[in-house]
Amino acid sequence: YNTGSVECIEAIEASMSPEEFKGYLKGNAMKYLWRCTYKGSCVQDLEKCIWYTSRLKEYIERESDGMASREARSIYGSTGTG
Repeated sequence: YNTGSVECIEAIEASMSPEEFKGYLKGNAMKYLWRCTYKGSCVQDLEKCIWYTSRLKEYIERESDGMASREARSIYGSTGTG
């Protein structure tokens, strides 16, 4: 969902801590998986579940990459060389 140049998911992420945002993504994935057999389109709900799960995976990967970069800077200094 867009309003102007801001996507809703980006505004939600900006309003939360990393742990809160991961919980939000996980909760939405679980919601769509849970309801897929009870609501209209199971396939559409599964696609939404996959979207939220993929977003969570990407977020965790970026978080891990950032932690690795910070660790390398603290060990090697800001240049990243030994």
